[in-house]
Amino acid sequence: MINISDKEFEYLSTFVRNNYGINLTEKKKSLVVGRLQNILLEHNFKNFTQYYEYILSDTSGQAVTGLINKITTNHTYFMREPEHFNFFKNKVLPFLENSVQGAKDLRIWSAGCSSGEEPYTLAMIISDYFGEEKLWWDTRILATDISMKVINKAKAGVYSDEQVNAIPKIWKLKYFEKIDENNWRIKESIKKEVIFRIFNLMNKSFPFKKKFHVIFCRNVMIYFDNETKDNLVNKFYEYTEPGGYLFIGHSESLNKEKTKYKYIMPAVYRKE
Repeated sequence: MINISDKEFEYLSTFVRNNYGINLTEKKKSLVVGRLQNILLEHNFKNFTQYYEYILSDTSGQAVTGLINKITTNHTYFMREPEHFNFFKNKVLPFLENSVQGAKDLRIWSAGCSSGEEPYTLAMIISDYFGEEKLWWDTRILATDISMKVINKAKAGVYSDEQVNAIPKIWKLKYFEKIDENNWRIKESIKKEVIFRIFNLMNKSFPFKKKFHVIFCRNVMIYFDNETKDNLVNKFYEYTEPGGYLFIGHSESLNKEKTKYKYIMPAVYRKE
């Protein structure tokens, strides 16, 4: 195994923090070393300094994409933190249906969407909620992540039996198709409702022309230090419509001294 020196880890962790907001603490050093071994061996690097120099010199973007794919943990599943989805269905959608009635343009962002379970779940809830009226609404969801690997998986929309276990049976019949003994695929009617994009939340400016009615950014900010998290939340606030909602993970919280969002319930906030 190729070990990493304190200086090499400092260079690498500073690069990742400054460019992607991910805070690689000393506790994560062994995890980083283990996950990057294959890349170092594949390129015949003798140490992490050579690997770091490779990342800086590679203009294709593939080196840094490989790094991010390795060090991020993309653990998610359908119906994760179901209280959020129930609140979205029973409170948020009725409010938005009435408040954006004229435009019928519902803007939702799944930030840090991982392999797609969250935005697809939202799309299925929206389809059920609006029914035939859905034809008159633009409810396409923007789903973003920094990992090319998980975005490609999300676009494919293929999930194993185990991954769809938590899904209501009616959804399996309505929104999934069995493709072999062990796997299911999201039907095109739901796939077309989600727009997947590579996006770095640490970008200095966001390219969105319109604000969002709902932003889901759950279990993403656990990787960030407090300053990075506060700055990102302030950006979210700027891009949230008045009356709009921010959903974060249950293991996360906002600093009430640093945010203008109003607390609604655990891990749910609103812009008034």
